[in-house]
Amino acid sequence: MNASVTMNRDAVGAPGGSATRPWLAAYPPGMPAEIDVASLKTLPELFAHSIATFPDRPAATCFGSDLTYAELGRQARALAAYLQADGVAKGDRVAIMLPNVPSYVVAIVAVHLAGAVVVNINPLYTSREMAAQVSDSGARVLIVLENFAHTVAGALDEIDLRRVIVAGPGDGLGVKGQAINLASRHLRKAVPAFTLPDGMAVRYGAAVKTRATLRPVPVAPDDLAFLQYTGGTTGVAKGAMLTHRNVSANVEQCVTWFESTDTSRLRVTVTALPLYHIFALTACFLFAVRTGGSCLLIPNPRDCDGFVKTLSRTRFTGLAGVNTLFNMLVNHPKIGTVDFSHLDFVIGGGTAVQSAVAAQWKALTGKAIVEGYGLSETSPVLCANPYALQDFSGTIGYPLPSTDVSIRDGDGEPLPPGERGELCAQGPQVMSGYWNRPDETERVMTQDGYFRTGDIAVMDEGGQVRIVDRLKDMILVSGFNVYPNEVEDVMASHPAVLECAVVGTPYAETGEMVVAHVVLKDPSVTKDALRAYARTQLTGYKVPRTVVLHDALPKTNVGKVLRRVLRDETPPAPDAT
Repeated sequence: MNASVTMNRDAVGAPGGSATRPWLAAYPPGMPAEIDVASLKTLPELFAHSIATFPDRPAATCFGSDLTYAELGRQARALAAYLQADGVAKGDRVAIMLPNVPSYVVAIVAVHLAGAVVVNINPLYTSREMAAQVSDSGARVLIVLENFAHTVAGALDEIDLRRVIVAGPGDGLGVKGQAINLASRHLRKAVPAFTLPDGMAVRYGAAVKTRATLRPVPVAPDDLAFLQYTGGTTGVAKGAMLTHRNVSANVEQCVTWFESTDTSRLRVTVTALPLYHIFALTACFLFAVRTGGSCLLIPNPRDCDGFVKTLSRTRFTGLAGVNTLFNMLVNHPKIGTVDFSHLDFVIGGGTAVQSAVAAQWKALTGKAIVEGYGLSETSPVLCANPYALQDFSGTIGYPLPSTDVSIRDGDGEPLPPGERGELCAQGPQVMSGYWNRPDETERVMTQDGYFRTGDIAVMDEGGQVRIVDRLKDMILVSGFNVYPNEVEDVMASHPAVLECAVVGTPYAETGEMVVAHVVLKDPSVTKDALRAYARTQLTGYKVPRTVVLHDALPKTNVGKVLRRVLRDETPPAPDAT
């Protein structure tokens, strides 16, 4: 990294930034402007505190069974001792390739107790994608669900793994978990078999029965906690280096912002977003650990019938989701069987929540979606709407305590309120850089130490921030900027539209044209009718020049629509004007 570029994670209100911090005037009464960064716990300290304080509470619930904090501690210490006995030393990277099952919760605690670094990997990755992250991180140990072990087996010629720990979906849940494993193996006959070299693989159950003794490892706040890979849907994935201070600071910022310092009652958070993604990792699991709460683990939220059935049997107080998840739930025919009366707060993030979906959610549950914003590089939360929000705002709210944001122009100069520019941020949650990529680190930092998010935003006079769009997703029509989020919001408000994504595609007459990719609820509605509707709410150059109908839109496993895939499709011919 160039010496002139500084990863100034703790400074707020630095020269050239938002030194006046106008958003502080909008903070709820009693909300501090800063958190006490100096007193933050490392993750092993955070885990140990909650395990000792809430031993009988469920840390996680899955398949109708609880994993208590006491049992989480027992299994995590045993797995950590096994890792140490198997050669894992402080700072080594251990890859975790698990969905939302109990063994993920145990594994993430165990890796940190062993003093190692977690490398989260999407379990649905191909062998090529998985191998790229394992190789880049230098991980020699990988923990994987048996359903996806064939992916690992298919990449052994490309990676240098010493040990693969294979978990079943029910591992961690005792005798009932064994029955769940047997049922799973019976049902997944279509899953390819896997073969790993002799001596490489060990079952999770055997690993947690180790007789090894856990050796305490001194962990400092600036030690690396996660390599959180990002950018895989838009280019070569890079490992964001998140320290214990980064992650613990963001957990404390969220706890402070959402006024959740009272740990006397059990909070149950619906955890349908994958824990290998930074949003759910912090906002669901680590937030729950900090507050003595519990995660209701949903291993496969795409099974919407099963998801709704689980919700109908559970009393839950919180839910974190993305637009796709909220939309799926409000349109499910049996959503009326779910009791939302105990719901305390709902967090939306990952991608913009559409106002039409937010309105349906509020009508269904009586709770507004509290939208926030962040990135893998920021642990992730930078901004959020107030906890007591009564109505969906359509903004990302205000910077969290100890966070400074600045809207910058193309030359990195701060812009006045109301001007569109790149959102740049500074705070204790900002990463220490990209793993082994100093050039990429330098590229995303301003000269005065702000992280460049790549998102276009506007800040009003009161410090409230609105994301306009990703810089790269902006569409240029005859010299006019068109922002896909705005067009999507309008299209999604049509009663016949289930989902919509808007991209730009080359067009000789105007440079680019706006293309709306739509999934319909009512197939009798025509493309012309949709364009006519858009014309009632958008100026001419923003109206989609063409509409493409789909049965479903391509998405990541977190539920983000893959605009890149849609842009790469053969450009459609424009509809009649």
